[in-house]
Amino acid sequence: MTWRATVLTIFPEMLPGPLGCSLAGKALRAGLWQLETVDIRDFARDKHRSVDDAPFGGGPGMVMRSDVLDAALAGSDGVGPVLLLSPRGRRLDQERVRSLAGGPGVRLICGRFEGVDERVLVARAIDELSLGDFVLSGGEPAAIALIDACVRLLPGVVGRAEGLAEESFAESLLEYPQYTRPQSWQGRAVPEVLVSGLTRERRPDLWERYRAAQDSERAGDREVDR
Repeated sequence: MTWRATVLTIFPEMLPGPLGCSLAGKALRAGLWQLETVDIRDFARDKHRSVDDAPFGGGPGMVMRSDVLDAALAGSDGVGPVLLLSPRGRRLDQERVRSLAGGPGVRLICGRFEGVDERVLVARAIDELSLGDFVLSGGEPAAIALIDACVRLLPGVVGRAEGLAEESFAESLLEYPQYTRPQSWQGRAVPEVLVSGLTRERRPDLWERYRAAQDSERAGDREVDR
């Protein structure tokens, strides 16, 4: 079964966005995952396609209506848990990403305005997820980030799957620093242990010559100390 992301939004034109590029885009075109967007406004009941209204009790801003969002959820396909991208939600981590990627898919609600009517969240037991302690204009960028994190864990998306195990947060640790050519840049050299490790693997003859020179140098230092 192909992993599937369903995104409920009032701005469907924001998708696929970055998900149409790089690894995620290539995998999408190859059919390794599917993306569906649902325009919440299609389920509005008035000629203006209104999805929000003023909050009871007053206060600034508008709130997404429970009846419209509920109709959008009921009238659209999708698999997997229903999640609302919200700054008040539990912070997303790699463990949750692995769990979502291992399932059939996700249904993501992109919040807007001041939030979503609490009643639909309770009625449908909708979980809330946050990318961090900051506020976005809407949930679409957060949904894109979550989907990208899941898609790259799907079989066949990343060329060298074993590399995923070495990434940051894979084992609750940060990934080690990375280096590439040139070996020396602006007076900063690649750590010697990395250079010697590559040489030992690919040119054992040079590695033995290097070790002999180092041993000779250390022997000379001992003679001087005497």
